[in-house]
Amino acid sequence: MPPTVLIVDDHAGFRGFTRRLLEADGYTVVGEADDARSALAAAEALLPELVLVDVMLPDADGFAVAERLATIADGPVVVLTSSREAADFGARLAVSPARGFIHKDQLSGAALSEVTRDQP
Repeated sequence: MPPTVLIVDDHAGFRGFTRRLLEADGYTVVGEADDARSALAAAEALLPELVLVDVMLPDADGFAVAERLATIADGPVVVLTSSREAADFGARLAVSPARGFIHKDQLSGAALSEVTRDQP
């Protein structure tokens, strides 16, 4: 069964598109957030199994969100996303506690499954 998902992105249109896309692929989207602060609060309140986080947020970057979520015991799996290429983030992506990265143009339920498939 696909995990529950929290979508974090500062663009409402992208959040809506992503919700429809993931729900069509069988995911259960439990919430949305438009900045780091509300993402952390939503993750605590909704307990999603997976958090899809845009790298560029207005109040902090997605890397900071991933680091904070990684401190939660049995916390969610974090997948970063961006319209920029993964190579643009260099070593930050390699050392991030995020499970992986998906370019926004490549986002799909199958891509999300591929990135998180080894997760229990």
